[in-house]
Amino acid sequence: MKNTNSLPASRATKQLSALLVASLVSVSASTTALADDNHNTYAPVRADGHAPIGVMGDHMHKKGEWMLSYRFMHMDMEGNQIGKDNVSPQEVISQPNRFSGLPMMPGKLRVVPTKMTMDMHMLGAMYAPTNNVTLMAMLPIIEKDMDHLTFNGSGNLLGGFSTKTDGIGDLKFSSLIGLYNDGRTKVHLNAGFSAPTGSITERGNVLTPMNTTANLRLPYAMQLGTGTFDLLPGITIQSRSGDFSYGAQFMARFHLGTNDEGYSWGDKQELTAWIAYQWAPWISTSLRVKGTNQSKISGIDSQIAAPVQTADPNNYGGERIDLLGGVNFILPDGPLKGHRFALEAGAPVYQDLNGPQMETDFTITLGWQKAF
Repeated sequence: MKNTNSLPASRATKQLSALLVASLVSVSASTTALADDNHNTYAPVRADGHAPIGVMGDHMHKKGEWMLSYRFMHMDMEGNQIGKDNVSPQEVISQPNRFSGLPMMPGKLRVVPTKMTMDMHMLGAMYAPTNNVTLMAMLPIIEKDMDHLTFNGSGNLLGGFSTKTDGIGDLKFSSLIGLYNDGRTKVHLNAGFSAPTGSITERGNVLTPMNTTANLRLPYAMQLGTGTFDLLPGITIQSRSGDFSYGAQFMARFHLGTNDEGYSWGDKQELTAWIAYQWAPWISTSLRVKGTNQSKISGIDSQIAAPVQTADPNNYGGERIDLLGGVNFILPDGPLKGHRFALEAGAPVYQDLNGPQMETDFTITLGWQKAF
């Protein structure tokens, strides 16, 4: 039941990503021999020496240096869109139900998600075996909550219910490979992958259109991982001029094959750019724009079948542009000297979703980092 129309493009992107990773390994081997003098011309410690806290894999470390980090990320979603247009629950239940041919299934959607929150605790560690390579590992701990309304076959509201999942997500490993560093401008490659440590078989109790309660495998949006090994290639550039600093990063996520349940998340690309101003060496503020593009889910989990939009693999992915503001602190003295604290919050200014699909309202990220 795969979407065969997307397979050639999917194979092409995965082949390109494999070639990219092979190239990164080659680049790493060749660039490790660069003179250390070029990589020891680090600028004085500044609050904007790191990117806004919502950007991952943004900076490298000197040989032998470690860094531990913690991020708390909150995302709030409310309401639904089809393409660029907002739609009401009544408009959602006028949409056809993909599973209408199955026994006891209505012809139209009858369960509508109205609100979703996701909280993520991201634990991170970085270590630099050389001045030209920094290794990074990140483990997410995720909690998701989604509220729904259920309508009967005649379109009358029966009531509401909520589902919840929590646990670890997919573990990520990356190698940051330096390409250029003159003490002011730095460029590095991001070569990473994620392992399928997050569950994709979470279940929950739902209110059905027949006004009964059933325990079902929850839709894709409520699962905790992708179920596949994924490649995470990218490139990052940062520079500064006086009290201003700026940077940009491109990151992609390519899913390798299908998971054990018969589907694969759509490949994803993100491009972000930011500018920051240092008010004093210990504090800076930033403005960032981020664009995201993601394909639909390919394939289907045979155990996910319900008259709700989130059960249809075609109702995933789309395009989004976010605008975010942030503040970075690095404590200059005292018992917490050298500890970094940061906050970034933002909201979409453009969403074109493969829908019906829930729209994102806002995101907040809080973080702590300490190098030693």
